[in-house]
Amino acid sequence: MTWYDWLIVVVALERLAELVVSQRHVTWAFAHGGIETGKRHYPPMVALHTGLLVACLVEVHVADRPFLPALGWTALALVLAANSLRWWCIATLGNQWSTRVIVVPGIALVKRGPYRWLSHPNYVAVAVEGAALPLVHTAWVTAAAFTVLNAVLLLGFRIPTEERALRSVSAAPA
Repeated sequence: MTWYDWLIVVVALERLAELVVSQRHVTWAFAHGGIETGKRHYPPMVALHTGLLVACLVEVHVADRPFLPALGWTALALVLAANSLRWWCIATLGNQWSTRVIVVPGIALVKRGPYRWLSHPNYVAVAVEGAALPLVHTAWVTAAAFTVLNAVLLLGFRIPTEERALRSVSAAPA
């Protein structure tokens, strides 16, 4: 295995850690009256993120993509920054963070941490990492495909679903 293969394995393990944290938060949310929406777009989202990791490896090995230091090291720095932002989001939201869209009535919107500046900083992290991770080893087709598909998923489905869910809870009496 190459160092890039190991990087993808580490990212995959990090994703599994996120799923463990998410499941803990999902259990908490449902125990506190959480309401889930957006179930239909969740499987395609999981497939897209899994596909990203697989495609990174396939493109690098099948197309024999080179490591270009200027691009690779810059992209790796962006991957690390994106993961730092993601975990900052997770820490800031605490039990309110999960990979699913679940809102708990009566809980105020978080307006601290990265949420002071952005409504959806976690998706900034996802977009940056999705473009940068393949580019660490010049997998530009994967970077482009993920970026387009992720934009369709986020802008067409996920963010509107979250916005509606958050509005419905904030409009409901606490």
